[in-house]
Amino acid sequence: MQISGFISAIVVGLIIGILGRLMVSGRQPAGCIVTMITGIVGALIGGWIASMFTDSFWLILLVQIVVAAIITALISPRVKDRTPPPPPSM
Repeated sequence: MQISGFISAIVVGLIIGILGRLMVSGRQPAGCIVTMITGIVGALIGGWIASMFTDSFWLILLVQIVVAAIITALISPRVKDRTPPPPPSM
Protein backbone atom coordinates (compact mmCIF):
# COMPACT_ATOMS: atom_id res chain seq x y z
CA MET A 1 0.00 0.00 0.00
CA GLN A 2 1.36 3.41 -0.97
CA ILE A 3 1.41 6.42 1.34
CA SER A 4 -1.64 7.93 -0.37
CA GLY A 5 -3.54 4.69 0.25
CA PHE A 6 -2.47 4.73 3.89
CA ILE A 7 -3.65 8.32 4.34
CA SER A 8 -6.95 7.61 2.61
CA ALA A 9 -7.41 4.55 4.86
CA ILE A 10 -7.03 6.73 7.95
CA VAL A 11 -9.45 9.38 6.67
CA VAL A 12 -11.98 6.77 5.52
CA GLY A 13 -11.57 4.92 8.81
CA LEU A 14 -12.37 8.02 10.84
CA ILE A 15 -15.48 8.75 8.81
CA ILE A 16 -16.67 5.16 8.59
CA GLY A 17 -16.00 4.54 12.27
CA ILE A 18 -18.37 7.35 13.14
CA LEU A 19 -20.95 6.24 10.55
CA GLY A 20 -20.69 2.65 11.75
CA ARG A 21 -21.46 3.82 15.26
CA LEU A 22 -24.53 5.67 14.01
CA MET A 23 -25.74 2.60 12.10
CA VAL A 24 -25.82 0.39 15.21
CA SER A 25 -29.03 1.00 17.11
CA GLY A 26 -29.21 1.55 20.84
CA ARG A 27 -26.78 3.00 23.33
CA GLN A 28 -23.15 2.37 22.45
CA PRO A 29 -20.78 1.89 25.39
CA ALA A 30 -17.70 2.50 23.24
CA GLY A 31 -16.40 6.03 23.20
CA CYS A 32 -15.66 8.07 20.12
CA ILE A 33 -11.94 7.25 20.21
CA VAL A 34 -12.58 3.48 20.25
CA THR A 35 -15.04 3.91 17.40
CA MET A 36 -12.56 5.89 15.30
CA ILE A 37 -9.74 3.43 16.03
CA THR A 38 -11.86 0.47 14.94
CA GLY A 39 -12.79 2.39 11.79
CA ILE A 40 -9.14 3.13 11.00
CA VAL A 41 -8.09 -0.47 11.63
CA GLY A 42 -10.93 -1.73 9.45
CA ALA A 43 -10.01 0.66 6.64
CA LEU A 44 -6.33 -0.34 6.81
CA ILE A 45 -7.22 -4.04 6.72
CA GLY A 46 -9.69 -3.47 3.89
CA GLY A 47 -7.13 -1.45 1.92
CA TRP A 48 -4.49 -4.12 2.40
CA ILE A 49 -6.83 -6.90 1.28
CA ALA A 50 -8.11 -4.97 -1.74
CA SER A 51 -4.63 -3.89 -2.86
CA MET A 52 -3.67 -7.55 -3.23
CA PHE A 53 -6.33 -7.95 -5.93
CA THR A 54 -6.61 -4.59 -7.70
CA ASP A 55 -4.93 -1.24 -8.26
CA SER A 56 -8.19 0.63 -8.77
CA PHE A 57 -8.53 3.43 -6.23
CA TRP A 58 -12.32 3.23 -6.22
CA LEU A 59 -12.44 -0.52 -5.64
CA ILE A 60 -9.91 -0.26 -2.82
CA LEU A 61 -11.90 2.58 -1.29
CA LEU A 62 -15.10 0.55 -1.51
CA VAL A 63 -13.51 -2.45 0.23
CA GLN A 64 -12.07 -0.14 2.91
CA ILE A 65 -15.52 1.28 3.59
CA VAL A 66 -17.18 -2.14 3.82
CA VAL A 67 -14.54 -3.72 6.07
CA ALA A 68 -14.32 -0.67 8.35
CA ALA A 69 -18.09 -0.53 8.79
CA ILE A 70 -18.25 -4.27 9.59
CA ILE A 71 -15.45 -4.13 12.16
CA THR A 72 -16.88 -1.01 13.79
CA ALA A 73 -20.35 -2.55 14.01
CA LEU A 74 -18.93 -5.77 15.51
CA ILE A 75 -16.51 -4.31 18.06
CA SER A 76 -18.26 -1.16 19.25
CA PRO A 77 -21.10 -2.88 21.16
CA ARG A 78 -18.67 -5.29 22.86
CA VAL A 79 -16.60 -2.63 24.62
CA LYS A 80 -17.26 -2.34 28.34
CA ASP A 81 -19.19 0.68 29.52
CA ARG A 82 -16.84 2.92 31.47
CA THR A 83 -19.30 5.60 32.48
CA PRO A 84 -19.73 5.87 36.23
CA PRO A 85 -23.11 4.94 37.67
CA PRO A 86 -25.39 7.83 38.59
CA PRO A 87 -25.23 9.00 42.19
CA PRO A 88 -27.87 7.55 44.48
CA SER A 89 -30.92 9.73 44.94
CA MET A 90 -31.96 10.71 48.43
